[in-house]
This record gives sequence, C-alpha cells and structure tokens, in this order.
Amino acid sequence: MDSKNYQHRPRVGFLYDERMCRHSTPDGEDHPENPNRIKAIWQKLESAGIPERCVVLNAKEAEDRHIASVHTQSHIKLIRNISSREFDSRRKKVASKFNSIYLNEGSSESAYLAAGSVMEVSEKVAKGELDSAVAIVRPPGHHAEPDEAMGFCLYNNIAITASFLLNERPELGIHKILIVDWDVHHGNGTQKMFWKDPQVLFFSVHRFDSGSFYPGGDDGFYTMVGEGLGAGYNINVPWEHGRCGDADYLAVWDYILIPVARDFNPDIILISGGFDAATGDPLGGCRITPYGYSVMMKKLMKFAQGKIVMALEGGYNLDSLANSVLACVKVLLDDEPVVGTSEAYPFESTWRVIQKVRQELSPFWPILADELPKTIEKATPIQYILSSSSDSDAENDEKDTPSANMVKVVEDVIQPLSMLKVDQDSHDQSINSSISWRSKVSKIDIWYASYGSNMWKERFLCYIEGGQVEGMKKICPGSQDRSLPKEILWKIVPHRMFFGRSHTYTWGSGGVAFLHPKSNVNDRAYLCLYKITLEQFNDLLLQENSTNQDITPLFDLLDLDTIVENKSISPEALKGKWYSNVVYLGKEGDIPIFTITCSLSDIESFKSGKLPMHAPSKAYKETLVKGLVQGGQLSEAEVMDYIDDAATKPL
Repeated sequence: MDSKNYQHRPRVGFLYDERMCRHSTPDGEDHPENPNRIKAIWQKLESAGIPERCVVLNAKEAEDRHIASVHTQSHIKLIRNISSREFDSRRKKVASKFNSIYLNEGSSESAYLAAGSVMEVSEKVAKGELDSAVAIVRPPGHHAEPDEAMGFCLYNNIAITASFLLNERPELGIHKILIVDWDVHHGNGTQKMFWKDPQVLFFSVHRFDSGSFYPGGDDGFYTMVGEGLGAGYNINVPWEHGRCGDADYLAVWDYILIPVARDFNPDIILISGGFDAATGDPLGGCRITPYGYSVMMKKLMKFAQGKIVMALEGGYNLDSLANSVLACVKVLLDDEPVVGTSEAYPFESTWRVIQKVRQELSPFWPILADELPKTIEKATPIQYILSSSSDSDAENDEKDTPSANMVKVVEDVIQPLSMLKVDQDSHDQSINSSISWRSKVSKIDIWYASYGSNMWKERFLCYIEGGQVEGMKKICPGSQDRSLPKEILWKIVPHRMFFGRSHTYTWGSGGVAFLHPKSNVNDRAYLCLYKITLEQFNDLLLQENSTNQDITPLFDLLDLDTIVENKSISPEALKGKWYSNVVYLGKEGDIPIFTITCSLSDIESFKSGKLPMHAPSKAYKETLVKGLVQGGQLSEAEVMDYIDDAATKPL
C-alpha cells in the first residue's frame, strides 16, 4: 500500500478488554449473556486481521459524576458496591429483585468499564481523532433505566455517553445526537432518559408482538413519540412478529430513518449495536444477515461526516454475532465491495408498520407526510424466497407471489446487499439449514387436532395465511407454506378439555383451552382435524408458543417414530412454554393425528392451584361457539353447556 492510500484509510477505533469477562453468573450457570460473547467477537476480528487495521484503545472506567447524568445516586451506589464483600451473602437476593439480572464479584468493574469505554471512544470520534469507533463491551446497557437494572443491563452505556458529549464537553461541538438502536428488544431505558430532550433523536426498531415481547408493555409502541420539547424525537418501529430480516429493516431505513436523519442532521451517531435480530439468534427470532447489518451501517455513514460509534448490546448466537460485527467493522474500514445476492422481500406487515409510524411522526417530520409509492401500498410481498422450500410455493395463489411492481420497488431496498464485502458463511449456513429441514418435512402430511379456538376454521387459518380475526389482540405471521388444509374432519376423543391461565396477549383476560394429555373413558372432547404438512405444523408450533427457531425444526421425522411409541413428546425448544407437549392421538387413514397441549407437570400445577384455572373470555368463548356450530357438531346452547362444564368441573 502506498503512502497516499494509507493516509486516506479510515481511522477506526476499536476497544476490547477481557476484564469485562469477569461479569458472569455467580455459580457458573448457563446464561445467554456470558463472557463468550465478546470473546467470540474478538477471536473473529483477530483472525480477520481487523485489530491491526484499527486504532486499538484501552478500556477506561466511567466516573460516578458522569453516570449521575442519567442514573440516580441510589442506583449508582448499588452498582458500585455490589461486588464488594459486604454483598457476598446477599448478592443473589439483590439480583432477584430485578428483571433478568445476575450479579457477581466482577459485575461492578465490568459495568464501569463498559460505560467508560463507550465514553472514551466517542470522545475521540467527537474530537476528530478517529473517524468512527466500535466498543465491544458488556454488560449491555439499553434496558437500564434511571433507577433500575434490567434485561442483562446495569448501566446505560449509550445514554451516559450521549449525556457526556452534550453536557460535559460542549467545546466538541456535539449539539445533536442520533441514537440508532437496532437491538431486537426495545431500548426502554434510553427512551426514558431522553424522552423530553430535542438534542437526542432516539430511533428503535424492535420486535413488539402487541406488547408481549421483552421488555413488554406499551413503551415500544409507535405512538410513543416523546413529550414537551422532545415530542417527535422518539421513534419506535414495532414489528408485529418475528422473522423480519434484511428487506424489512432496509425498508424502514429508506422510508423512516434516512429521511428523518437527513432533516435532523446529527453531529454524531451512536449505535446501540444489538445483534440479537440476527439469523439464528435464540432470543430474537428475526433474520438479519451480515449483509443486512452492513447495508444499515453503510447508509448511516452518509450522515454526521461518518462520525459513528457502535457499542455492543445484545446478540446471543456466537457465530452470527461475530460475523455481523465483523461485517459492520469492514464497512467502517471502507473495504472494497464484492458481488453478493439476496432474494428476500419485506413482509406485508412491514409496510403496514411503516405507514403507521410515518403517519404518527409526520406532524413533527413533514418529509414523512409524503405518500408512499402506490406500488408499495397495493402490492402484497411474499416472505422469504430463499427460506421457503416447499415445491407447493410455485402453485400458490397469485396473492402469495411478488408482483412485478413489488419486485421493482424492492430492488432499491435490496440492491445495496450486492455491493458489500462481508463474511457470508453464517448467513449461508443458516439459510441452507432452514431450506434443508423444510424440504424434508414439506411432503409429509399429518392431522393437526384442535380443541380450542382453532376449531373455528377462520381462526386456524391465521396460523397458515397470517392475520387475525375479531377478538384477537395479536396478529399471526402465518406459515411459510400458505397452502390451505387438504381436508377437514371432526372427531370425539376420551380426553378432558379445560380452561387454564388467567390472561393471554392474544385474547386478553380469561383462560384458554388445554387438553389433558392422558385419556379417560369418562371424558370426551370435540376435535377439529386439519390435514396439513409437517412443515406447517412446525410453523404452528412456533406461533402457538411465541417461539422463533427457524434454523431447525421443532418436530421432525425422527420425532414421528418416537411419538408413536411414547404417545407424546416435548421438543427441547418448547420447554416451559404453554403448549410444549405434542400428543399422539392415533391415526386417521394411515396419517398420524397430533394435538398440542400442556405438560403433565402443568396438569399437577393446575390441580394444586399453582397455575390458575379460569373461565374463558367472551371473545375466546365466541370462537369455540363458531367452530363447533359451523362445524355442525353442536347447537349454540349445547356448546355453551360444553364450555361451562369444561370451565367448572375440577381436574
């Protein structure tokens, strides 16, 4: 490399310190947020020769006075002292009072190093000593609220840094900060800290799932736009479901974030770099590839003279985490692009969310008042071509294929994916894994036996075609294979149907139906059987249990043999879920019949009162009435007696 080219090489700061590995579970228990996360990133970047190309920086502990700009004194005192000997006997008890927090003797030091390190690299970028920087830190920070640790987070690293740049170092000329939080979880802590501050434009794109996805509640809804002078400076893009990937995120970049960022004109961009929306992440359930993260980063580099600081937040699949961070660092280093491909299209719900966000924010950002192209509004995009393996895809109705207009519209969103040099191994591996298992189970027919709201065909089809029916508060994403059931029939079995739990996110207050896994000649339950593929059954399991594990099947061909012998099976990924038990109910025309219900241990909990038994809500009850009456099984009066008996008879 000649001296001229060397002089123009971007100065990218990089910070990693193994002292942050000292924060770990107190007794060595398994936990997704563990020291291996940052070790995996370091090893990946080191093997790619990244540190030699960056300005490697030393970690530095934050000072209490800087932390106090966003956290209360009581919170600071707790985190400062939690690792001291005086807390040895009660550290676990303290941690148990918080939401999703563990603490050990290394937690205090790690928390101070994480916050201080983000401040350190950001100050150097603000000064112009660096063009951009990446801080590989833990514990993460964006869930930490002013007076509370939560969601694996102790101090809010990004918020502390933003406040420091704005209020402690005015001579650096940082007057407007854009915080981009692309972690799959909503950045609730950061939002609260800048709720009324027009100097900080906070942008969070995250899974919301009608408020049921962590951290839960309404804080991450698109109507939460800020208050007072900060009104309009808080932007939430809440996904209706999981599985969102490159195309969905890039559509949000192009139609929400980029136009607003252009008008806001930030002096620096701080990225809450969570990578738990990456393909294969065990907590996120979304599908961003390294390509996607690279494009998002590349688009942001057009603002603030490229002054970008990315601080690690979430990300719990070590391979996808390391590959995604590597892809982002390569973009900051301005690596030469190579040709790549992507064939993913945004969900229909993505355009719906984009439209709602734009309408809500348009009074504050007039650029968002412009109508979206008509081709976007009218087209119905498919989900993911690469990960849809069933041959029946080619035979689907016209509504399930991309229109020519949609292809043209999406080309502008997808095109940048072919212009980036990133590590493709993990992306290809995950996609190929999804294709592999789906191709194996897409030809196998099974009977899915429903005994609750799914007895009503229109309700059941939400799990196949996507959407929701009257009374449902939560939208279903649907199956990848949207072919209708090949056949429908009814059956009565010697099992007990009952109602348990007290509230669901889909139906609200009230119990939902369960089937006792064991038979009893004195009981009878009505079942509506749908003849679907084993692939569709897997997608139904995912949706019923609010789980996203698309890289491997929950129930595969090996399980078909096992369940006939054992009569039931509980897939490992569903342990602890409400409908974790797949029960074998015999055969119909040589095709196996399966239903899904609670575990036997849950039955004991219902009996003891540990889990509540509860009558169904009015909306939920109405679906049972529609299913049984329209299915020709019972009259409306007979259905009401059937429901009342199930709701009042003890187990």
